[in-house]
Amino acid sequence: MVLALTVCGVVVTVVVLALFVFGLRRRLIQRSGGTFDCSLRWGVPEKPDTSGKGWSYGVARYNGDRVEWYRIFSYSPRPRRVLERSAIEVAGRRVPEGEEELALISDHIVLTCLHRGTRLELAMSEDALTGFLAWLEAAPPGQRVNVA
Repeated sequence: MVLALTVCGVVVTVVVLALFVFGLRRRLIQRSGGTFDCSLRWGVPEKPDTSGKGWSYGVARYNGDRVEWYRIFSYSPRPRRVLERSAIEVAGRRVPEGEEELALISDHIVLTCLHRGTRLELAMSEDALTGFLAWLEAAPPGQRVNVA
């Protein structure tokens, strides 16, 4: 009986500690400001795929001329993807269709981009999209920027 209570106590402690670390990590990412909720799908085909597969929920953060994308369900302190402003080309935008509506947060807009030849999609709120496009257009003089 004592062993069972001890094991249950350890399991509860580990779960609470894991949740605390998730919250602390997100707080540290957001500490410097310039963050927004953003789902990412990397390496998508030319034809739009509305199956909802491949989307990862995360948080993006502006850092100079880069956007750093962090997975939500990860303990890594490093960004999973780094997108340089000069290498991003916006190919179009659309509303989620089919099963994507279930995979993404409601009212998010899907932005199709090219980054160094890799096709990717970002899903974000209308406000975050406006800020992202403004950030792309605010590139320093002489930098090539393609915003559809």
